[in-house]
Amino acid sequence: MNLLHALILGLVEGFTEFLPISSTAHLALTGKLLGLDQSEYLKSFEIIIQLGAILAVVFLYWQSLLKWEVINRLLLAFLPTGILGLLFYKLVKQYLLEDFNVMLWALLVGGLLLIIFERTHREKSTETQELSSIPYKTCILLGLFQSVAMIPGVSRSAATIVGGLLLGLQKKTIVEFSFLLAVPTMLAATTLDLYKNAQSFTSDQIALLSVGFFTSFLMALVSIKFLLATLRKQTFSAFGFYRIGIACLFFVLLYLGF
Repeated sequence: MNLLHALILGLVEGFTEFLPISSTAHLALTGKLLGLDQSEYLKSFEIIIQLGAILAVVFLYWQSLLKWEVINRLLLAFLPTGILGLLFYKLVKQYLLEDFNVMLWALLVGGLLLIIFERTHREKSTETQELSSIPYKTCILLGLFQSVAMIPGVSRSAATIVGGLLLGLQKKTIVEFSFLLAVPTMLAATTLDLYKNAQSFTSDQIALLSVGFFTSFLMALVSIKFLLATLRKQTFSAFGFYRIGIACLFFVLLYLGF
């Protein structure tokens, strides 16, 4: 990996992290397009630079993160993901992150589900509007929805947003909660990966990580604004069609021996 690769991956991560299209899958597919080997360092790079994108949430929503009622709910929602993440860390990193078929099928099926959901779900005026009013039981269930995104290609934001809408939250509320829930989730994932692998990084690799990290942070600021603006005018169906299109494209490329 070189500086250009780090910049490209940082841009891809920052832009896709909060969109319901799976940043993990996009990083892996981009790495394949760039001809990068799925080394342990690349997998760690892809996990760690996600924290850069998450810092954009802290930058934009720091006031919400200072409210104890919100913090309680985020910690409850994080709990299922934290436990399952520890249990399945090795499986995800050593096997699922290398399986492009799993990613592409997850993108494809997830895209279909987004389209179906958007066309059948109707938001009610009585649904929860405030972060501090989300029931504790709902927070735990949201954590379980987010846990599904351990499967590369599912998309953490798609899982939590759809789960939140099904559980009776308004779109604006669950989108913001999804942003905030990413903070403890990715902080834990990055800390775990650094604990297990940081000692093996060279100084050059740390420099590339820094580039990807800060590029991801800057691009995520743009992505969050883009998602909020998009959802005011359009539905999740556009993301669903995109997921299906990108999955079909890469299925063809893999079939052709790419």
